Amino acid sequence: MPPLRLVFLGSDPIALPLLEWLAGEGKPFAEVAGVFTQPDRPVGRGQKITANAIKTWAIARGLPVFQPEKLTEDVRLQLATLAADVALVMAYGHILKDDFIATPRLGTLNLHTSILPNYRGASPIQTAIANGERETGVTLMRVVRKLDAGPVADVERVPIQKLDTALDVEAKLAAACVPLLARTLPKLKAGSLELRLQDETQATFCRKLMKDDGALDFTAPASELAARINGLFPWPASSMEIGGQVVKIGLAEVKDIVHSTPPGTILEGTGNELTVATGQGALAFLKLQRPGGRMLLAADFLRGFPVVPGSILASAPMTSLVASEPFKRAAK
Repeated sequence: MPPLRLVFLGSDPIALPLLEWLAGEGKPFAEVAGVFTQPDRPVGRGQKITANAIKTWAIARGLPVFQPEKLTEDVRLQLATLAADVALVMAYGHILKDDFIATPRLGTLNLHTSILPNYRGASPIQTAIANGERETGVTLMRVVRKLDAGPVADVERVPIQKLDTALDVEAKLAAACVPLLARTLPKLKAGSLELRLQDETQATFCRKLMKDDGALDFTAPASELAARINGLFPWPASSMEIGGQVVKIGLAEVKDIVHSTPPGTILEGTGNELTVATGQGALAFLKLQRPGGRMLLAADFLRGFPVVPGSILASAPMTSLVASEPFKRAAK
């Protein structure tokens, strides 16, 4: 039986490990017949128009690449010309219409970076960490028009360690796609892949992150603050104002310190630690970055950025990242 003809739709480097697997060990199960990805965009300070990593990967292997701004009927017909058995989506950046979803012979599957029905939406990796989860995963599901609500084929779970940032967990999830597809593509090819409906009563939702999500309220417990800081790194990244300068935080952990000082009070600001009182416990900032500088370990940061113990950091409201129903889109 020949391998499945698979069309991949994605725009983010998180998909590179699975694409490399498909081009190697996964070849008996599926061959990539073409790639749909976002148009080239301006990148960096110079705003140079640059191809994304998925396009670069596909071009290097001589695969047809499609980069539509919108998924029109003409684009659907382009997909049809590839005679795909299945389409696989991961972090593509377009909402798919029913006729597009149904064009491949076996339909369209999606890899979503959460354990569905938890964290449907745009920021499942960051939100799971920020919400204090100790485990997340990649879910393979069938695509339907309702947000991340399709029936589930399988899940590959990964742990979230205490000091994992979104970058760390993203790398784990990227790698987790490979064993997940290694289990499921042979079943899809054989016609034995089973799908189960999600429990809608257990669904939670996350949203697209905004720069303001980096604000910190030091009246919150230290455990909540550490999870949020680590989950939101590298973007939008949590920050605080010290001595009139906005300092970005790259990593934080809870400190086992009993105190009776007001939340936001700097307890230790010399040597190797910058520790702050919170509404419950204390918080140690392990990596920090001053404006125009590099992200540094706390000890290196403090050598060039003196901090006065006893001074109080201002708090700001922290916006909700998770809800029991989809977030409404902000008005333009």
